[in-house]
Amino acid sequence: MIERYSRPAMKKIWTEENKFNKWLEVEIAVCDAWAESGVIPREAIAKIKLARCNIKRMDEILQETHHDMTAFLGAVSESLGDESRFIHLGLTSSDVMDTALSLQIVEAAGILTQDIKELIAVLAQKAMEHKYTPMIGRTHGIHAEPITFGLKLAIWVEEMRRNLHRLTEAHKGIAVGKISGAVGTYATIPPEVEQKACRKLGLTPAPVSNQVLQRDRHAQFITTLAIISGSLEKFATEIRGLQRTEVGEVGEPFGSTQTGSSAMPHKRNPELCERVTGLARLVRGYALTSMENIALWHERDISHSSTERIIFPDACLVLDYTLGIFTNVMKGLEVYPRRMKKNIDMSKGLFNSQRVMLAMIDKGLSRKAAYELVQRNAMRAWKGNKEFSRLLKADPEVTAVLPAEELDSLFDLQYYLRNVDEIFERVGLTATQWQAH
Repeated sequence: MIERYSRPAMKKIWTEENKFNKWLEVEIAVCDAWAESGVIPREAIAKIKLARCNIKRMDEILQETHHDMTAFLGAVSESLGDESRFIHLGLTSSDVMDTALSLQIVEAAGILTQDIKELIAVLAQKAMEHKYTPMIGRTHGIHAEPITFGLKLAIWVEEMRRNLHRLTEAHKGIAVGKISGAVGTYATIPPEVEQKACRKLGLTPAPVSNQVLQRDRHAQFITTLAIISGSLEKFATEIRGLQRTEVGEVGEPFGSTQTGSSAMPHKRNPELCERVTGLARLVRGYALTSMENIALWHERDISHSSTERIIFPDACLVLDYTLGIFTNVMKGLEVYPRRMKKNIDMSKGLFNSQRVMLAMIDKGLSRKAAYELVQRNAMRAWKGNKEFSRLLKADPEVTAVLPAEELDSLFDLQYYLRNVDEIFERVGLTATQWQAH
């Protein structure tokens, strides 16, 4: 099933071929480190670097050994001569598997980092485009006070920047290797070999390990992917809400030959955003599994192994795919400013209620008295579908505090948008700063 959500670059990282190539890369790096320490003859390294793993042959051996590492070593040894005795010297399976998995995750993190940067760029561009496009803000799904569509997107930009930082930290946390032997004591392989091998692989040696790299590192990475997926779900859910027929303020891209329903030709559904929402749930499930993998028996068991063969490829593939889908949604997002303005007007000026209340307080009324006066007229506007300002002007208790002309001055849409420029500057989305990006 996960094949449907695979993009070529990410898919290649999680192929069996690449995994075994990484195992071999680790084995060769360790042999090279041994040679630098004078244990393996330097002349043997040239031959060892030509070693290959025949996956078909490995599968045949696996049927006999029921152990993938011994099957791998058997297949590799058959590609060498006497030099095969130096392969896996002093190592345990997890030295190779865990270090190789780190290499795969580092590669995947590199792709996801680029995905996020691309999405940030698209969001920022769209935010600048709609910096001054007014729309009603909603709390609990109910009209609140005006914002701009650009401000909504600026929030998304900043959130994805935080996600980029989280991924960078998780990347650092997992970019480690472990070449410390059966239970991490370096009894059969000295620390300097680990240091040299990890340096060749572009990894940092874990300061301390047992038979495995500790799974809090892996959980940090997967939970980071889940948080990123959660952000995408949040954004997609907002687009779905704004695309509802009754709201109609945005629409995800819809091709000229695309269909939305087998039964109803008029349908134009936010199916891409719904897909993003659904896949986020999947990644959250993987995060739970990764956290449950932290607790292993003593120096190691393999209760984590079976799940990691699923959660790492799937989480990376799904997030890579989801980021691509949502970036394309934002590139082609249709925005309807006229509908936004119409929806603002729908509430008959009720969004000015707080401003009227504050003006009354400024005139000397208690907050309680001002609130009750404003709310009384606001409820009449809700129920009678009448202009809020007219009801206020017709209420003698209100006009005794605020004359009609003062009330008129409080009904100004631009009042709510006067700090947009400053907010964009704080987010680093001024025209000059954005051009620098």
